[in-house]
Amino acid sequence: MSSPVPQQFTDIHAKALAINLEASCYGTFAEIGAGQEVARWFLSAGAASGTVAQAISAYDKTVSDDTYGAGTRYVSRERLLAMLDHEYQLLLARLAEERGAHTRFFVFADTVATRNYQGTNEQHGWLGVRFQAEPDGQPNQILLHINLGDPTAQLQQQAIGTLGVNLIYAAYHQRSSSRGLLAGLFDDLSLERLEIDVLELTGPVFANEDSRLWCLDMLHTGMCHGLVFDSDIQVVEPATPLHKRPLIVQRTLRGHPGPSAAEAFQVARQDFLAEGIASDREPLAILEVNTPDLQGSAASDNAELLALIEQLAPLGTVVVTDYPEGHEFLNYLRRYTAAPIRVILWISMFLQNMEDRVYQSLPGAVLESFGRLLLTDVTVYVAPMRKESLVAALGGLPEGLLRESPGHDLLSLDDFLPRPPLDHLFRYLRAAGRIAPLEETRPKT
Repeated sequence: MSSPVPQQFTDIHAKALAINLEASCYGTFAEIGAGQEVARWFLSAGAASGTVAQAISAYDKTVSDDTYGAGTRYVSRERLLAMLDHEYQLLLARLAEERGAHTRFFVFADTVATRNYQGTNEQHGWLGVRFQAEPDGQPNQILLHINLGDPTAQLQQQAIGTLGVNLIYAAYHQRSSSRGLLAGLFDDLSLERLEIDVLELTGPVFANEDSRLWCLDMLHTGMCHGLVFDSDIQVVEPATPLHKRPLIVQRTLRGHPGPSAAEAFQVARQDFLAEGIASDREPLAILEVNTPDLQGSAASDNAELLALIEQLAPLGTVVVTDYPEGHEFLNYLRRYTAAPIRVILWISMFLQNMEDRVYQSLPGAVLESFGRLLLTDVTVYVAPMRKESLVAALGGLPEGLLRESPGHDLLSLDDFLPRPPLDHLFRYLRAAGRIAPLEETRPKT
């Protein structure tokens, strides 16, 4: 039923005009928070009467609540779904009888918080499109959560307008593969301008697709730095589990086996509680999976990586990132919480972190790395390892760096013998309580 128009535009104006010229595409634009940035493209491209049934912006909170219902945050998945539900039902009720036989109806909606005057707010949003692939067809849906990176509200609004046009065009013309749809979403955009860290696909045209694999494609193609998987192994907005929570983090790296993750989390939780820090929320267990570390392994394949995530999910919230260095991941977590963070490192990881060669990309080497790592309320818990596992992880025992005792097979932080001048840094970090051995606090039986 669609018009024979070119279907691989990358120019934003051309995309909006192409949709306007398709006689079968007709729908509503509902935008909250950042103005009518997406509708403006279609209204200014020409032939908008062929596409725009209505363009609205429920800017006032009372008006928004009266239209879409109260009880949800204004920038949330729940509010976006309420907008799509309301506007789609209204669109069909008004127009389905008159033009449903030859029209593919759609509703585009977004709810976004751009930069405030002080720049102190969380700058993010939810966007979505609900659309029919065929007249009188069942609806399909694409939902996105984004983080905005431009330094001004005006530039952020422009990015939202571009992404909205890309989303509508991709829904109609580029949805057949993750590669095509994701590339289309990022036309005229970049990771520096915005991240997309949630993508949800539903409806008959996506019946055989797994949204989680498409999200992993987004990470691999540089559309975000991290994905957060909840206990149901679904990709969620990072703030949902992380907001203002104390965190206990394990970085899972190939070649660094240690105590079981469940046991390490249990001991770390006890050590954290023993610190006596006042908190009204339980610490959240986080497992980071680092994609650069997986290069060349079976888990670099999306299906195998998802299988790994499913294996780890019962132990805690899984965060998959592309950050090569630990302090970058901590900066990512600090977007969502100022509460204490405790990081579990196996002794093998810690020994590598104390070597200058690991941090050749940083001018200050180890000193700069630990300074960034421990900039805020972060403590590293160093977990012990059996000698055999440590040798396997490092390819041998580092000469002169560990105290070995006959009959003593478990090597811990207390066995570390740093060489000058790192011994001064090590003693300071230990004395300041920023590095501590991971140890059981309950009485031994």
